[in-house]
Amino acid sequence: MTEHVDIAIVGGGPVGAALAAALAGGDYRVAVLEARSRLAAQDPRAIALSQGARLILERLGAWSDLADQATAIESIHVSQRGGFGRAELLAAELGVPALGYVTRYGDLYAALAGQLQQSGAMLLTGAQVSAIRSTSAYGVVEFQRDGIDHLLSADLVVLADGGKSLPGRQAVKDYGQTAVICTVTTAQPHRQRAYERFTPEGPMALLPLGEAYALVWTVPNAKAEAVLALTDAAFLARLHERFGERQGRFLTASGRAAFPLRMITSEPAQAPRLLRIGNAAQTLHPVAGQGFNLGLRDAWHLAQLIWDADKAMLGSAEFCARYQARRAPDVRGGMAMTDLMVELFSNDHFVLRHGRGLGLALMDALPPLKKAFARKMMFGAQAW
Repeated sequence: MTEHVDIAIVGGGPVGAALAAALAGGDYRVAVLEARSRLAAQDPRAIALSQGARLILERLGAWSDLADQATAIESIHVSQRGGFGRAELLAAELGVPALGYVTRYGDLYAALAGQLQQSGAMLLTGAQVSAIRSTSAYGVVEFQRDGIDHLLSADLVVLADGGKSLPGRQAVKDYGQTAVICTVTTAQPHRQRAYERFTPEGPMALLPLGEAYALVWTVPNAKAEAVLALTDAAFLARLHERFGERQGRFLTASGRAAFPLRMITSEPAQAPRLLRIGNAAQTLHPVAGQGFNLGLRDAWHLAQLIWDADKAMLGSAEFCARYQARRAPDVRGGMAMTDLMVELFSNDHFVLRHGRGLGLALMDALPPLKKAFARKMMFGAQAW
């Protein structure tokens, strides 16, 4: 069975759904291919959304379905264990309602999946993609659905599935770290304050979520299994030792899960008609919570480029090059920043420890520097 559309989006996850929603109401015929049989997410992670991401979600119509499940971050406390210096970012000082928001991945996906289903795109669930290729005239997606082989051609094929469907060369940096995640409660209420705590073993983040905190605790790979195997009491005691007294005692912890941490850069598709966005293009370390926000900006800016382009140019080599050039400063800047933060802070080097402390103290004392850093976190490269 063969069909042709203007735009084929491979992957109906949050980033693919956001792109489809951003294209709603246009005269492009859009198809979304999703491997799962239904649009649901079984993922225990919490997601940090920047203020810029909220603005995009509002424009997509998804924020109204998500707002009640999202917890605002009104301040962020940044510090390092075993060294002086700290910085505090305040939404009130920056003139924004919040620095960001924390929500559960499942709630975020439900809101975006709802917009996908209302977008008018042709949604093909249970589509198992087997091959993707391009010609000068169109891209081709081969997939199987309900036991039947299908061929879908499109002027533009967008890969938003984490890179599963079109293997290519990747630059992989393994940090040798694992993120242990769970939800914890503390003796003191969070008052919409988030913490980014740097330790020699890796960063630790506490993100306000409802009445509790979503914890992202980075540990060396060799210690991850031992941390997961701790009893709740031992886990909370170890966490208190690493984090300190700022929230009082840690009272409870939910079930824990773990994810290896790597930075992955996929080479852009070396052909017209094909583009990668979100985790299909780049995967970041979770420090500073930039990964999904960067992917959402990928989807939003690609949609704007599609809206502005002459339809005859859609998917051409010129069109693809224009997208890559537009996104390069934001993507490269975001990846370089998170990588630098991990490398500078995940050690106990005497000189670096004091340099980090001086840098944090300097940022806290200089409002223009603090504002520039915070706006980069909230809005990406366009904030500079």
